[in-house]
Amino acid sequence: MYQNKVTLIGFVGSNPEVRTNDNRSLTTLSLATKSSYKKDGKYISHTEWHRCVVFGKLAEFAKTLTKGAHIQVEGELRSREYDSKKTDSKQRVWEIRVASILKLDRAEKSAPEDREHDDSPVEEPAA
Repeated sequence: MYQNKVTLIGFVGSNPEVRTNDNRSLTTLSLATKSSYKKDGKYISHTEWHRCVVFGKLAEFAKTLTKGAHIQVEGELRSREYDSKKTDSKQRVWEIRVASILKLDRAEKSAPEDREHDDSPVEEPAA
């Protein structure tokens, strides 16, 4: 049995980029994840950047995301090679081929005047 599954939770680093080639559109996202560790009594923070590629109908949703959006992506880790014109050699790039996106940003609170006409019950926080 084989499994290639990646789950990342982080922040979108820049607005998504939409490309179309061969009548197939794709959206690429730059996703930042952070980790930290303690060294000599001080915390050292490390940010890892991930290239995420989204196809199909999910790409339509992905292009609506904006820089700073907090998201969770699931997909598989893929690598591909291309000929670099800058270095005149083959380059390998690793990317996440996204199968699902979950937006983790909190919904903005509605203004008080919007709540007046809302018949839905209001939950009071537990004391």
